[in-house]
Amino acid sequence: MAHARISANLPPTINPTKAPIAFGKRALPKLKEELRSPELLTQQQALMTLCDLVHDPGNIYQAIEIGFVDDLKNLLLHHDSTVRQKATQVLYIMAMHSVGRQELIENGVISALTELLDDPVDICRKNTHQIFEMMAKLPEGAVDILHAGLIPLLVVKLKTELDEIQELILDTLSNCLRVEASEAVATGAITMLKEKLTHSSVTIRSKAAWVLLEIGTHAEGKSVLQEEVIPVLVSLLEDTDPEVQASATGALMFATVKPQGRFSALGAGAIPPLLKLVAEETSKARLSAIKTLTMLAELPEGRKTLLDHTDTFQQCLNDPCEAVKRAAKIAISVIKWRP
Repeated sequence: MAHARISANLPPTINPTKAPIAFGKRALPKLKEELRSPELLTQQQALMTLCDLVHDPGNIYQAIEIGFVDDLKNLLLHHDSTVRQKATQVLYIMAMHSVGRQELIENGVISALTELLDDPVDICRKNTHQIFEMMAKLPEGAVDILHAGLIPLLVVKLKTELDEIQELILDTLSNCLRVEASEAVATGAITMLKEKLTHSSVTIRSKAAWVLLEIGTHAEGKSVLQEEVIPVLVSLLEDTDPEVQASATGALMFATVKPQGRFSALGAGAIPPLLKLVAEETSKARLSAIKTLTMLAELPEGRKTLLDHTDTFQQCLNDPCEAVKRAAKIAISVIKWRP
């Protein structure tokens, strides 16, 4: 099903003319002055020119050096939507570079951007979430997002945002929750993510499962996962998309670390689809499926069922991937264990 994409085109009433560009090192200082102009058109033109200039990493360094980030930060709440759009666009381009991300952290841009989460203009919100997504790739950026109290707000936005922006939110959450998941668990993120597991978009289903995987790497997340989402994760093992299968299998692997999770997975009928994934040599979920079945084999009922399928694991002993071979060897030893 096709979805409309958020347009970055300017409103037809806006003059797209860029500011005249000075040469050499004078270009950016001149634009900096124009950003502070009381004339709206001058500000718009300066921002359009700046958008072009910061595609050159060398200009990003100079822009940071002469203090552009503070000026852009001040324009985030401008009454004109074109100014907000272009200011966030420049910040996003800067955030693509590590030096830019570091500068945004040091200048408190993440907290300032929080005000744009409810912006009435789609492209302003999209630019904002693109910045968050880029910032979260840096450990310090992920920590800054956590400290800004953004996680509960991002979770809430999953209910109402456009699919295109939901994808960005899920990527941001994935990187942030790798660092810390307690706030997300406390604010009901797992319930929201469970709903996204059945979304019509393959990308959103896959990304939601991946966020759940990150939550499952934390002790506080495992118990909630096993209570709420294991049956849905099991159903996704047979999803038509390999990425969804891989993300769901990874999340299920962490959810079955504790005994209660294993009982839940067995009750949800996890063994047959997991065996199917193990048997598929090209499956992206193969390694996670083997490890999950190994944990299920630690239950008497799981071991009894898997004893009839050791040949599936034997085939993995010839896999070119050392991790798969090692996991299969462990699985066979657990399945054949006798008390």
